[in-house]
Amino acid sequence: MSKTKIIVLDDDPTGSQTVHSCLLLTRWDVDTLKQGLTDAAPLFFVLTNTRGMSAADAADLTREVCVNLRSALSQLAAAGEQINPLLVSRSDSTLRGHYPVETDIIAEELGPFDAHFMVPAFFEGGRITINSIHYLIVDGKPVPVHETEFARDSVFGYSHSYLPDYVEEKTAGRINAAQVERFVLKDVRGDSMSRLLALSGNQCCVVDGENQSDLNHFCTQLMQAAGEGKRFLFRSAASLLTALAQLPPQPIAADKMREYVRDNRSGAVIVGSHVSKTTSQLNHLLQQQGIKGIEINVEKIAAQRDQLLADVLSEAEACHAQNITPAIYTSRTELKFADQQTRLAFGEQVSAFLMDVVRNLPATTGFLISKGGITSNDVLSDGLALRTSRVVGQILAGCSVVRCPHDHPRYPDLPVVIFPGNVGDESAITTVYKRLAA
Repeated sequence: MSKTKIIVLDDDPTGSQTVHSCLLLTRWDVDTLKQGLTDAAPLFFVLTNTRGMSAADAADLTREVCVNLRSALSQLAAAGEQINPLLVSRSDSTLRGHYPVETDIIAEELGPFDAHFMVPAFFEGGRITINSIHYLIVDGKPVPVHETEFARDSVFGYSHSYLPDYVEEKTAGRINAAQVERFVLKDVRGDSMSRLLALSGNQCCVVDGENQSDLNHFCTQLMQAAGEGKRFLFRSAASLLTALAQLPPQPIAADKMREYVRDNRSGAVIVGSHVSKTTSQLNHLLQQQGIKGIEINVEKIAAQRDQLLADVLSEAEACHAQNITPAIYTSRTELKFADQQTRLAFGEQVSAFLMDVVRNLPATTGFLISKGGITSNDVLSDGLALRTSRVVGQILAGCSVVRCPHDHPRYPDLPVVIFPGNVGDESAITTVYKRLAA
């Protein structure tokens, strides 16, 4: 008898922001994927970080993961361990990312699928979908996401909040808006089994969600349909994963997570995200006792890298000696670039600098808060060089805590907070800091 395993290809490492006790993989060789497939948790994440890549590179990497995954599943099946994979392409709740590139590749390599579902709701972050229109809650009011700063993203910009129109826009008309199957609130909250069982040909479907119970109910029917042989692929934000995994409460409550801090020591905060919400949260944090800001002027990295790095690390060491937590952040002005390729290359240069900072923080650092999705992925895979890590839970709605393994060469058992750029109110980073600081 086969067991179902939820496999999440996550385009940045924030998709685990509603779950706990599962593995995050920063490598996707066959043996590492087999480790995820045979783990006791009902789901695991493969951190591809494709949101920080070009579309071509994202396609190549997604294909590599899928090919290796197919091999891992085959090897386990040959050894008598049959696994029914449930594939999720987890992306941004504000509709930024390489759609349909990633779902197309997954369908090519691991299909055929009867349908792919777009489910961008993320309730902890104030993202809801009603009548197929996706909203961001701003100051208590729903704003269509195409009217927000996220729709003006220089790489992933878009013009529509009505999801069928968004699909038509992103697929350049290959999928017409009128062809998209809509599951609105009355469907999600009612009986949709007959419609689910009738889906075929990788039908594109968009799904409403106003609260977690909506997706919980809908996913019960999705899983029943899957049990009757239907094959579904998902393009979703994080709240769908809560509904699919059906996990019990996390082992340690959010306000008790200081138990994970090493030796009651001060920590460090790394801020790479540039969205306006991050900047306001950073400004709030910098006003707190026990925090010292260290700004990295990113325009100096190319010409003065070594000296800049030495200065930042010296300041961080001085803070640690005084049991103060440094907040190390990139300069807040977003630079303009001639094209997407130049922007991505500059981002890689800045990230490489930040990872050199992470690698050389004081070895007795008590905790680490990483702000920004792509920044957090790089922290786990490059700065800390983790092959796998385990999510212990959420310290704040939408903010996961993972721990370095006990045998990590520099930071054994270090708790690391994965803090998405666009999550939380103005005091959110401060709240996380205070839950960890002595």
